[in-house]
Amino acid sequence: MKTLEVDFGNRSYPIYIGTDLIDQPELFNACEKATSIYIVTNTTVAPLYSERLTKTLEKFGKPVRIIGLPDGESYKDWKNLQLIFDDLLKFGADRQTILVALGGGVIGDMTGFAAASFMRGIRFIQVPTTLLAQVDSSVGGKTGINHPLGKNMIGAFHQPVAVIADLKTLKTLPPRELSAGLAEVVKHGAIADAQFLDWIEANAKALLACDTDAMGHAVLRSCEIKSAVVSADEREGGIRATLNFGHTFGHAIEAGMGYGEWLHGEAVGCGMVLGADLSYRLKRISKADVERLTKIIHSMNLPIVPPKFGVKRYMELMQVDKKTEGGQIRYVILEKIGKAQIESVPDALVTETLSATGAS
Repeated sequence: MKTLEVDFGNRSYPIYIGTDLIDQPELFNACEKATSIYIVTNTTVAPLYSERLTKTLEKFGKPVRIIGLPDGESYKDWKNLQLIFDDLLKFGADRQTILVALGGGVIGDMTGFAAASFMRGIRFIQVPTTLLAQVDSSVGGKTGINHPLGKNMIGAFHQPVAVIADLKTLKTLPPRELSAGLAEVVKHGAIADAQFLDWIEANAKALLACDTDAMGHAVLRSCEIKSAVVSADEREGGIRATLNFGHTFGHAIEAGMGYGEWLHGEAVGCGMVLGADLSYRLKRISKADVERLTKIIHSMNLPIVPPKFGVKRYMELMQVDKKTEGGQIRYVILEKIGKAQIESVPDALVTETLSATGAS
């Protein structure tokens, strides 16, 4: 098992990465002072892991309840968030209750938002069971839900008290979900570590085969990169925004297609292709860099051609983005492979990118 710490002073917390961690109660020691424990999960993950996790948490001698939500990005909304609050209120949860998010990014985001909001803030633990959640969404305290007009536009920053990434849970992922998670792995290399991107490129087959050693390294290095960034910029006032490489285009794809039609990682993977092309048009990276990154993304079985919404529709969708300031859409641009920054870009160049990549 590997352990990292996300440094937020007295709100710092560990990330545990290893196998069979769900069965180790000592990793859940934050539950010792809880009055009750609620596992929030979904209809897909619950049959796989909820019984094991319940047995682990029952060792603390506290009541353990399971809140089951429907599975899918389309259910990441107010209506289903309310189901968590309904259960907490119905069964007498209090300020010492702790929530445990067992699932992928949707469950983690919704559980975290519920924890941030219930009684103005209670503790929660992340137990991510998808690759995307292990390498990205479970770390850093971003929580929230989607709105029909924009993804993740309603939420709060609320840090977990622990992240427990059990690599064996990745073995039950469908290939499409695994590939979606690999998009975020590629992103970390592209924006922060050129050598890591080299390693990803060389180990694509092992990653797609969900080799435990390869996955262990991918999750560890991704969490190292993300934890360093979020520790320096918790509320995305500066460097943290670079973690959104590909996301401005990707969120537009998700919203335009309808949440759940494309997986988040698929949209981000394709969004990185557009982001790389835009970086090239700004004369930051070479055409060879764009082609290489596109090839790596394609090798992870991710789409590289965006939906044909047309330039006008893309610009409308991207206007509803958390990085937009004063009506100006701001994009994450690659200065070079392994380094990124965020800036406003002339609409004419964005139009060129959308046209060149097949989006219009």
